[in-house]
Formats: sequence, C-alpha cells, structure tokens
Amino acid sequence: MKNNSHIITKVEAGSIADELGIEPGDELLLVNDKKIEDIFDYQYEINDEYITVVVKKPDNEEWEFEIEKDYNEDLGIEFAESLLDNYKSCRNKCIFCFIDQLPDGMRDTLYFKDDDSRLSFLQGNYITLTNMKIKDVERIIKYHLEPINISVHTTNPELRCRMLNNRFAGDIMDKLNLLNEGNITMNGQVVCCKGFNDGEELKRTIRDLSTLIPNMQSMSVVPFGMTDYREGLCKIEKFTPDDCAEVVKIIEDFQHEFLEKYGTVFVQASDEWYINAGLELPQAECYEGYCQIENGVGTVRSMSDEVDDYLNELKINSPLPRESYTRESTIATGVLAGPIMESFVEKIKKVYPKVNVTVYTLQNDFFGHNITVAGLLTGGDIYKNLKDKELGECLLLSETMLKSDEPIFLDDMRLDELEKALQIPIRIVKSDGKSFVDAVLGI
Repeated sequence: MKNNSHIITKVEAGSIADELGIEPGDELLLVNDKKIEDIFDYQYEINDEYITVVVKKPDNEEWEFEIEKDYNEDLGIEFAESLLDNYKSCRNKCIFCFIDQLPDGMRDTLYFKDDDSRLSFLQGNYITLTNMKIKDVERIIKYHLEPINISVHTTNPELRCRMLNNRFAGDIMDKLNLLNEGNITMNGQVVCCKGFNDGEELKRTIRDLSTLIPNMQSMSVVPFGMTDYREGLCKIEKFTPDDCAEVVKIIEDFQHEFLEKYGTVFVQASDEWYINAGLELPQAECYEGYCQIENGVGTVRSMSDEVDDYLNELKINSPLPRESYTRESTIATGVLAGPIMESFVEKIKKVYPKVNVTVYTLQNDFFGHNITVAGLLTGGDIYKNLKDKELGECLLLSETMLKSDEPIFLDDMRLDELEKALQIPIRIVKSDGKSFVDAVLGI
C-alpha cells in the first residue's frame, strides 16, 4: 500500500459513514483539509463537533462531506491497514540482534524487524528511537502516545552507535529528555552483552535513566541470547554464573538506593540472571506489580506464588479426591525452566500424591544449546526428544512456544501435526499458576 492511500474495508451499519453513503472500497483522502499519515492523525482530526471529510470512490470521483456530530463520536469505518500506514522497520544492525541469528528458511514474518513507536503504544513493542526525527518525538508528545517502551541498551553515545551499528544512535538521551519534558510515560530495556554494556557501562545507563523518574517508570536488564547462527557477526562471550551474580549485585545495589530516594526499585533483572547465578529470586513486592513481566522479569516468582495460592485453595475445596486421584502426564520445557517445573510438580504432589508428572528438560538443537528458554523450543525438537518416550495421558506445553494467533511452532510445525506424530493429546498451558495446576490435574 502506497503512503496516504487509506482504503476503507468496512462501514458499520447505521454509522455516520453508512448514512453518508461511504462504502468499502472508498479511499479516505483528507480530514479537515489535511492528509492523514496514520491512525493517530485520523483519530485526532475526527475528534471534533464539526469536521470535513473527502473520500474518493472507485471510479475516481471525489466526495466531500461536512459533518456535524458529537465531539468524540466515531465515523464507523475501518481500514485495510490497522495503522493506516506501513510498519517502520529497524535500520540498525545491533550486535545482539536475535533476528540476525536466525537460520535460513524460516517464515518471512520472523525476519521482519519492527521499530515503530506506534506499535510500542499499541502492542508494547520495544523500539530504539533511531529511525525517529525530533518531529516524530514531538508527534508522540502531541498525541500523548504512552507508554512508550524503549530499547536503550546504553546511554553512552559512542558505545550505543557501536552496539547498534548506527552512527545516528548516540542521541538517545536527547530524545528521552524530550519525551520526559512532554510527560510521556516510558519503560526502558537493556540487552546486556558481556564486555560491552555491562559493569561500569551498565551503572552509567541505570544512573542516566533514573534521572527520568517518574516518567521513566521502570527499566529491565536482560541477557543477550546467543544462537548457533552467528557466523560473521560480532564476537560476544557468554555470561558465566559469576558474571550473572555481578549483574544482580549492581542492580540490587541501585534498587536499595532508588527505593529510599524515589520510593521505587525502578531497575529490575530478568529471571535468567538469578537462575543462572544460582541465586534466590526476589519476593513479589520487589517486582512492583510485574510491569516488566513481558521481558521475563518476575515470571517465575509470579507463577510460583500463584501455584502456592491455588493449591492452598484446593486443600480446602478440591473438586477431586485428593488422596486417591490419579493422573499420568508429561511436561516438556526448556533447560532454564526445567528445575522450576519440577519444583511446581512436587508442590502439587504434596496435595495430590498419586498424580505423576514427568518433566522432560529439552536442549534446543534448532537454535543451539545456548538458548535455554522454553518459548524458543520448536516442534521438531519436541518430537525428536519425545518420540520414543512414555508420555502418559497428555503432553503439556507452554503457550509461549506457539504463535500468539495461530497454533504453529517457530519451525512451522503445526500443533496438530505434533499431536499426530506423537499420538498423544497436547494441552497448551497459559503462563499462570492456576492454569498450570489445572493442566497437571486435568481440570
């Protein structure tokens, strides 16, 4: 779709647009004599009691309407593109980019790098701000698009240019300060790479971003994920357990300082740092509502507490006979979550002693053994590891292994194909404690 070509695909029955004779296939040209760049322009311009709209019919005839309506009343039309514009792709060549580490032959959508502030607002995506000019930042402020999730990585201008392989990437603090002055709510993220933005550089970034509190409401630090497909890419070393412990110490030292100074811990480490360092995870209150849980910050603590709370309920009011109920099932998960799943199963067995669950911890052969999260396991790896195993009545898999809108794994194997190959029902489990317990018990 070419820019500023906004094809209407649906008109709500009985709406203003329907009464005016606007139809699917018409093209929106102008609102209030202005060309519309995207959905935010459109929504901003129609929020008035008197507006003008110009549409072009399929025969190229242009119709102009003068419309009187309630201030925030919608016209009742939908467009071919949800943003009314093409997605903006990332122009960087980050040294840690996971997409650059994908093998050939995967579906095309997996290779698209989005870096669009509108998707940050609509879907929570993290963006670098590198493809934005000052006028684009001012537009975020004008429409008050928040929260904006920002991949900062480092506030050192020279280091950021080097890590993102973009000579224009060094002005991050200038843009963040503009957003801060515009009272835009932000969340920050650092993908930490050993020998680059860890240690003193990490301290600098945390300190710089803390100057934006409270508009910068949180900051997460996650470790770089390394696949086996890094030929020709920047050499980055893997974090050792001692390295992970040092990152945790840096973050926790700042948390103590910020809690006293600002009333918030502000910066948080993803679960991987604690697990790989062999450290106990923080308590729930440290995660302050789990605002960074999509980055793997507090996922284990949240789920663990939910498992405990739900099992306590079942001790009092169980729909199943606790002492005699039997069930045989299997869980397949990644290396990182394996011991955690086993600990959850042990908790369940204390309440339902005859429930037997086998936890298979699977190495990731598709991306490489350095990738340990369950969400990146493929259907092929699951089949290869489980095809000769006794799986009981049901196989349990995390919802993170599948596309959000389709039952398909990263290697394009479909869920029903895996079920047929393994000849066992598969239950997809949501990432919360109650769903996990219910799945194990077959509720």
